[in-house]
Amino acid sequence: MVAARLGTALREARAIAGLKQAEVAARAGVSQSEISRLEHGEGQTASIETWACVAAAVGEQFVGFLELAPGASPPRDIEHLRRQSALIEMAAAGGWRALPEFAIDPGATRSRSIDVALIRPSAREAIAVEVWDWFDDVGASLRGLDAKVTALVRRLPADSAVDSPGDGNSWRVEGLFVVRDTRRNRAIVAELRPLFAARFTGSSTAWLRALDSAAAMPVGHGLLWSDPRRRLIASRLAASRPSPHGA
Repeated sequence: MVAARLGTALREARAIAGLKQAEVAARAGVSQSEISRLEHGEGQTASIETWACVAAAVGEQFVGFLELAPGASPPRDIEHLRRQSALIEMAAAGGWRALPEFAIDPGATRSRSIDVALIRPSAREAIAVEVWDWFDDVGASLRGLDAKVTALVRRLPADSAVDSPGDGNSWRVEGLFVVRDTRRNRAIVAELRPLFAARFTGSSTAWLRALDSAAAMPVGHGLLWSDPRRRLIASRLAASRPSPHGA
């Protein structure tokens, strides 16, 4: 049971760090197959030294690594939830009403949801926010954002929970990526910068102002970094583009 718990902790810590099994193995001085074996709960015969090396390879001290084991740890998605919570707290200053895990097809058997839907009824503005700890499939994440923005547009007029306009005035709806600031995520965005810049045309500094003040939401989807302390940072992807709100 302990080996299974530690294996789950290793797998989750590796995913959070954005590392492949081979990278962890190289850092720990063991084989990739050994990492796979440990993650599958078969590490009951592994030495404490091996577990300590593996823990260090994913950025944890051994004692802290043990505390990450399920049953002795917060929920497995705690980092994701912490970033959602930090975003909600920041957006409250800008008059945004937060709807975390907002279902976009509540009648479906397997309902999809937006990580955080932010609604500002006074300005008829809404944001579909997706929080990313790491990118598994960039193309799918971009398509998913478009689909969720479209779904949010459909739900706004009919959902009394978000104060539907009722007077014919339309809502402005944009998408926002909040991406965990890791070397892996930075490298992906840097390599695909033209792609990300073409999709996220809204000024990131204008997005920050819109979240924590009464400033208008910029035109164009936005991308912000979330640092280790879960503070939001401008990505400046659109810094070279003219913007009515500045770069």
